[in-house]
Amino acid sequence: MADIIFNCPKCDQELAVDSTGAGSEINCPACGEKIVIPSAPSRPPSAHIPTHEAHPVNPIASSAAAKIEKHLKVPVHNKPSESLIEKPLVPLEVAAKETDKKMRVKTIRHTDCIEVGHDKFDEVVTNFLQKVGEANVISINSLTYTHIDIGSQKLLTDYAVLVVYRG
Repeated sequence: MADIIFNCPKCDQELAVDSTGAGSEINCPACGEKIVIPSAPSRPPSAHIPTHEAHPVNPIASSAAAKIEKHLKVPVHNKPSESLIEKPLVPLEVAAKETDKKMRVKTIRHTDCIEVGHDKFDEVVTNFLQKVGEANVISINSLTYTHIDIGSQKLLTDYAVLVVYRG
């Protein structure tokens, strides 16, 4: 039995249905529109020749590959793509309101990360970034600053990072 391959009249989704379903009414899996399965295949006969040649070798491989290809074509169409993009936005906005995360700034100075002669700057920055989470980091900026060294009373130049994040 051959598949009937046709497009949904509403969303243009390509569908493949067993020929025994010809004339019956189904709902389009992409848009939900009620459609009637046509009785004649809409593909030219030459398209079926490679399928028959591959049939004795591995019929599952050819049909599985065809199904994967059809599934990947869904986002290409304009109407389904727009609806797929619009649907997730509502829950994301609701989630943002529920968590009520505010934009914050954290400056980590190199001078503040030196403990008993050990430079712990990288460790402090790494721990802070892990605590905040990659999804919440908006930007990381390097800074140069000057300060007076307590022991020598000299003006020293050092570095820091400024992290802008939601939290």
